[in-house]
Amino acid sequence: MTKQELVSKMQENRAWVAGKTVKLDFGSEGTVLLDGASEQVTEADGAADTTIKTSWEDWQKMAAGELDGMTAFMTGKLKVEGDMSNAMQLQGVLAKLKG
Repeated sequence: MTKQELVSKMQENRAWVAGKTVKLDFGSEGTVLLDGASEQVTEADGAADTTIKTSWEDWQKMAAGELDGMTAFMTGKLKVEGDMSNAMQLQGVLAKLKG
């Protein structure tokens, strides 16, 4: 899956945290902004309530269920900046993508 396909699928499945902005920062692969306030998913890079930093490869593994989000966090493969409660709701966001 490409990042553009991810954005489309997230938009289609309304994969965001209601009323909050969560930025997925994939480093050199760029960013994806889940804007629950305006109910859209874009490749924009802007301010967010929570920023989740991980590699594109590790994100793919989490999305496929091969890597647990908590394990990724504990091993430093996933870093969270800002409101941690939004990051905790990301499991539900990932579940929407599998559906």
